[in-house]
Amino acid sequence: MDVFAAELLSLQMLFAVAIGAVAGAIRGITGFGAAMVMTPPLSLMLGPQVAVPVTLMLETFAAAPMLPAATRIAHWPVLLPISLAALVSVPFGTWVLATADPELLRRAIAVIVIVFSILLMRGVRYHGRQRLATSLGLGGISGTMLGATSIGGPPVILYLLAGPDPVHVSRANLTLYVVVSSAIGLGALVVRGVVDARVLTYAAAMAPLFMVGVVLGSQVFARLTDQRFRRFTTVFMLVVSVIVLVA
Repeated sequence: MDVFAAELLSLQMLFAVAIGAVAGAIRGITGFGAAMVMTPPLSLMLGPQVAVPVTLMLETFAAAPMLPAATRIAHWPVLLPISLAALVSVPFGTWVLATADPELLRRAIAVIVIVFSILLMRGVRYHGRQRLATSLGLGGISGTMLGATSIGGPPVILYLLAGPDPVHVSRANLTLYVVVSSAIGLGALVVRGVVDARVLTYAAAMAPLFMVGVVLGSQVFARLTDQRFRRFTTVFMLVVSVIVLVA
């Protein structure tokens, strides 16, 4: 049995597939959140240099069922400058991923998710106007975070959820931003040579149930109140990240 066949049949792979299924459901409900569910435990099991590109690959390709509706609904004047700024800043984040100490980066990922979960639970939002300069600045910060950790959404999420758009439009904005920024980050990691056969093996194994989770989560979205969903998601992410941080 070769190395890849053994890995496909391993308990570690089984856990990774299960994590992907849960993350897909969270992504389907919210339009974001998959990276914050997947990356901390995958970093603990596989290391950040595998966990980050696997997460970006799933975020880019496996969320396709959500894209047609999101493209029609999204508020492009707000979304476009954020995405362009992320395009410029992602390469710096991928440099951090390629050169940073894996243990330090794993704990940094857990801390980012813990802080963001607490902010969401406390109802913190951006309270200024959605200006072009603000959108560009947040896109730059988000792109750097995404390239280094696969978790670039927190500053943009707090920003978009505070805007005047209704919930379904904010969800569409977040869905598209995550896909666009993840594709940019994945491309930068390919250029740096971080995407190898092991990354492709895990992504391929996790993709089917991740996609099933996205579809099921999208159906659940219509039935959950925003408050109930936010409480469940943030508590779940907080618990997972605390475990990863102290492990």
